[in-house]
Formats: sequence, structure tokens, C-alpha cells
Amino acid sequence: MGDLAGRVALVTGASGGIGAAVAERLAAAGARLALHYGHHGEAVEELAARLGGDTLAVGADLADADAPGRLVAEVERALGPVEVLVANAGLARPRRWQEVELETWDETLAVNLRAPFLLAQRVLPGMRERGFGRVLFVSSVAAFTGGVVGPHYAAAKAGLHGLVHFFAARLAGDGVTVNAVAPALIGGTRMLPGDRDDLVRRIPVGRLGSPGEVADVMLAVLENGYLTSQVVSVDGGMYPR
Repeated sequence: MGDLAGRVALVTGASGGIGAAVAERLAAAGARLALHYGHHGEAVEELAARLGGDTLAVGADLADADAPGRLVAEVERALGPVEVLVANAGLARPRRWQEVELETWDETLAVNLRAPFLLAQRVLPGMRERGFGRVLFVSSVAAFTGGVVGPHYAAAKAGLHGLVHFFAARLAGDGVTVNAVAPALIGGTRMLPGDRDDLVRRIPVGRLGSPGEVADVMLAVLENGYLTSQVVSVDGGMYPR
């Protein structure tokens, strides 16, 4: 048990492979969990029951601008102030760049960029006052390469990197770290676009990653109080830098 033991951790998008995997690791580290879902409540309820303790499952539509604030307020009423935020919930609607409708653009940025910002804006003041906080955004290799989903998705994920560097620079002296992980082509998730064999051929290690491999890196980042303002790629060597 390290610094995360007893901490209240909010994981958004906990019904997916990466969200569920990091929730399991946070539970093992002793955190008290709030697990968010958008459309797959049954999966998160089952996960919460399996993890036990006072794990909370809570639904919210993060495309709604008011939802992040309501979500944090509900978690605070049930468990106390959020000390660890894992903004993992994401939306991927593949489009050719010529065919990205305004509705798709707005919804993608609302879920993938605006909601993480609003969540962080809501929890960071309390983290700063208490002298401890961990914020981890889940980006994508698409933020570096453009990816295959579309410009709307790449733009939203790249925006998270700006949030990382902005917040981290202003909170590093207050015991609060802000980082991101950037996975690529992870199996066992709902975020795999296109033909699987074609995707695997793009990966230098020759296979898809697993949610557990991403979650292992996420937990290491969350446990490290000296690591901040970083975007850590977990991409099988697709974007070496």
C-alpha cells in the first residue's frame, strides 16, 4: 500500500477494457473507487460488486456540459473529495475527414476534451488545498500521428496534452501531478477501428496491446509523485520519441 491507499479515485469510462483494468489496480492499491459509466451500466455495476468495499457505480452522459460537475458532486457526497482523477471515458466515431459532420465534431470534443477539462477544473482546487492530487488523462497515439479515426478524434486527444502541460506547470509545487497516457490499438476495448489484421501490421511489436498493459503504466504514473507534465505512450513502438 502506497500513497493511493484510502484515496478517493474517480475513474470515468470504467465499463471499457482500460477503465476496468485500471479500476482493478487502484482497488488493489487500496483506493476507494467511484466508477463512472455512460451507456454500459450493467458492466460497471458488476465490476463494482466484484471489487467490493464501498465502490460506487455512477452514470453520467459526459456529452452534457453539466454532467461533470454533477458527477463529482455525487462522488463527493458518497465518498468524500476526489483525490485521484482518471479521465478515461472516450468517444470514437470513425469518419473520413471530408465527412465529419458538425454534430460528430462537437460530440467528440465534448466527451474527449471538454469533459476531462471540466472534471479537472472541478477537482483540482481541492487537491491543491489538501496538498495531494493525481490527474491522469487518457489520450491516444492519434494525438501524435493523426491516427485512423478522424481529425475530430485526433484534435480532441491532442487537446488533452495542452491541458496536461498547462495544469501541471501550475500545480507541481502543491503535491498535485497531471499526466496523460497515450495508448494505441489495444485489444479488448470498444475503440478499435478498421480491419484487425491491417492494424496489427502497423505495430512494431506485432500484436495488439492489452488493457492490463496500459493499466500497469497508468498505476505507475499515479503512484509516482515526481512524474508530472508527461504524456506516456503505450503503443507497441508505433510512435517512438
